[in-house]
Amino acid sequence: MNLQARVKAILISPKTEWEVIAAEQTDVASIYRNYIVILAAIPAVCSFVGLVVFGFPSVGRPSLFGAVRVSVAVYVSALVSPFVAAIVIEKLAPKFQSRGSLVQALKMVAYSSTPIWVIGVVNLIPALLPVGIVAALYAIYLFYVGLPAVMNTPLEQVVPFMAVAALTNIVVGIVLRWITATMGVPSYGF
Repeated sequence: MNLQARVKAILISPKTEWEVIAAEQTDVASIYRNYIVILAAIPAVCSFVGLVVFGFPSVGRPSLFGAVRVSVAVYVSALVSPFVAAIVIEKLAPKFQSRGSLVQALKMVAYSSTPIWVIGVVNLIPALLPVGIVAALYAIYLFYVGLPAVMNTPLEQVVPFMAVAALTNIVVGIVLRWITATMGVPSYGF
């Protein structure tokens, strides 16, 4: 898998690309090493640069250490959440007449997260963070399109499965933010 080709294909022609993804023989480590670790770094690195150069509206610029803490929290969250979400999706699959392994569930989470990671470049200018809503909506669409191909979800079960999976991802995100907040790491909206 070529990273640039995969990113382009999943963003431009997702229906075709999900079929390719569904048939790929891979494992969790390969998906992380060749895709998640690289793309998840985009928002983290851009958060660091954006906080150091521009600061956050109404808060200003944090210290260099503060910017590092936020960026590390963003990156760790982006690495942990896909795995946790994939575990939940794999366990939920039978309830929605779907089937698939942890690897297939991780494919769903990782590749449908592509627009969120790519749009992470807006973290260079923290005031532009609301643009991420568009990426999140497209990620939901990608998940919707991918479920039948990757998790063999019947069409009538796609929306309920997607809704429960989205809710799960929101809860995972809230828990991760809570954990980082209890560790004293400010989020500045990231």
